Amino acid sequence: MFSLAGKTAVITGGGSGIGEAISKAFAKQGAEVHIIELDSDRANTLVSEIESSDGKAFGHQCDVSNQEQTTKVMKSISDVSKIDILINNAGIAHVGNIEATSEADMDRLYNVNIKGVYNCILACIESMKSQGGTILNMASIASTVGISERFAYSMTKGAVLTMTYSIAKDYLDYGIRCNSISPARVHTPFVDNFIKKNYPGNEKEVFEKLSKTQPIGRMGKPEEVANLALYLCSDEASFITGTDFPIDGGYIKLNG
Repeated sequence: MFSLAGKTAVITGGGSGIGEAISKAFAKQGAEVHIIELDSDRANTLVSEIESSDGKAFGHQCDVSNQEQTTKVMKSISDVSKIDILINNAGIAHVGNIEATSEADMDRLYNVNIKGVYNCILACIESMKSQGGTILNMASIASTVGISERFAYSMTKGAVLTMTYSIAKDYLDYGIRCNSISPARVHTPFVDNFIKKNYPGNEKEVFEKLSKTQPIGRMGKPEEVANLALYLCSDEASFITGTDFPIDGGYIKLNG
């Protein structure tokens, strides 16, 4: 079950955190994995690790907020292998309410989290129309519930959610499925770096406090999100489209 043998998967932000876990899981299940990263060294390191386990992977340096770059990279992939799966995972965060969100902050998050998803889908959709395909967007619990100090981030992830619905509706007749995943807090290097930068000397206490914001009592693991992504992009999920899947330790339904 959940075999991706013979399929080509493109994963943006695929070199670290949740993206890294997805890249590894998909390669393990037989997919040819193309890792899109701003940091080419990070992508190439993961490619070497996947290849050492007999997987097939390629790294591509690309700023997804740049449409010309994105189109060029996606075409270089589709010219060799038809793109069966697109994972829009690349994203950035910002902490602050509207008063603590500058115009530059808004533009920065819009360009990566919204325009980046748009650029990647646009670059792949034409080739997918002729063969079908699967698009999976990384949304967030912030897409649907209010979270303190996440004004710009919540705005962008709300857009990712509604883009998911639009793509699923508009391309249903072409055999293209589009879904999204909405994680709560997942333990990634980003979380560790955020705590270290903002709470030096209190890392352990803050980590435990943030972990307990999920009713289940801990943060998610990147591998758990990757397993859900694997299911949604496999043939076993062929009846699923236009749906958001929270993976949140009970955050949305059980808090309060």
